[in-house]
Amino acid sequence: MQKKLVLVCLINFLVAAIMGLMLRYVFVIPLHEFVKPLPFEFRSLMHAHSHGAMLGWVYLMLYVLIVQHFIPDKKPVYNRLFWLTEIAVIGMMVSFPFQGYAAISISFSTLHIICSYLFIRLIWKNHKIKSRPIQLLLKGSLVFMFISTIGIWCLGPAAAMLGIESAFFQIAIQFFLHFQFNGWFMFAVLAIFLHQFHIKNTEVFQRFFITLIASTVLTFALPVSWFAFHPILLWINGLGALLQLLAGYYFILLLRPHWEDFWLKTPTLTKWMYVLALISFILKIALQTSSIVPTISRMAYQYHNFVIGFIHLMMLGVITGFLFAFLLNSSLISIKSKSLTFGIYSFTIGFIATEVLLLIQGLFYYFALGMIPNYYLLLFISSILLPLGILFFILNISNHETKTIKTT
Repeated sequence: MQKKLVLVCLINFLVAAIMGLMLRYVFVIPLHEFVKPLPFEFRSLMHAHSHGAMLGWVYLMLYVLIVQHFIPDKKPVYNRLFWLTEIAVIGMMVSFPFQGYAAISISFSTLHIICSYLFIRLIWKNHKIKSRPIQLLLKGSLVFMFISTIGIWCLGPAAAMLGIESAFFQIAIQFFLHFQFNGWFMFAVLAIFLHQFHIKNTEVFQRFFITLIASTVLTFALPVSWFAFHPILLWINGLGALLQLLAGYYFILLLRPHWEDFWLKTPTLTKWMYVLALISFILKIALQTSSIVPTISRMAYQYHNFVIGFIHLMMLGVITGFLFAFLLNSSLISIKSKSLTFGIYSFTIGFIATEVLLLIQGLFYYFALGMIPNYYLLLFISSILLPLGILFFILNISNHETKTIKTT
């Protein structure tokens, strides 16, 4: 795993986290008072934050890990494509805050999509995986990545014909987000994680794989129902949620024969990250299952705190939890460093604190209890711990001399 590529991914994450911190600070001191010379609009900065986190951190980190684990012949084309994709990410992070969705940001977004298609083609053609289950998970992630981009291509026609407030436009955005997070990101992370266990193509895995795909597709009915309600959509989402619960059960069965030996060999800090990721994964399944109840599914849409909390649960808890664990298991990290320990705990505490605050405030809104005292200030202070933790991760890798490369 190339050190400089990992550092680029983490720096993208740090920049996105700082943008997120600015978004939180807007509610403490209005943005026009905080940075008067910079013509930022809240929504434009939010787009830069989300694109930087999703495409600059998760996408590129998965890119590095997939090439590391599943591509034996690492030709120069992978490096060139990585840097071209990074140019697209930088372009989006720089242009979005100043102009939102406009010519420059859309051009860089289009470049990123083209890069992702090239990535799909390269990985599909050149991967070498002995395990059939891991191969299926990897291919599934690539298929979902391709499918998710359909939502992006629909945005232009939707905006031109019906406007950005239309149901079509909003559903296209949700389509992209749903199949990025629950499809491409989730399946890729599971492929890398389960690669460590030498999973066999048993009946349990086949059931896990089928139910996970079916639940990923069917649970898209919930965000569709927010903008084009029909009772049947709730039934479809309910079936998807139950299938996801069943997939969680099969996932436990897959891990059970291997878990004790794996856990004994795993260092404490890495265990911490796996615990964060797996608990967040369980919570994700539980929350999506709870959406079967119509009252809860309406709450999820009506109160923005729950939406943001769920996205961050997926982004910071599940996906980043796994990605950090994978990095801690590499030779790039000085695992015994006190500063790294501080960084990990800082990030974890910041994540948990912000999630709890978002949840409690959402419940306060639902029960008409008003605002938590100093809510925005508490949220901002808790959020400081996130970029702080990422910074210590970057410093650890920068200062650590890599002698060998671990592979699984």
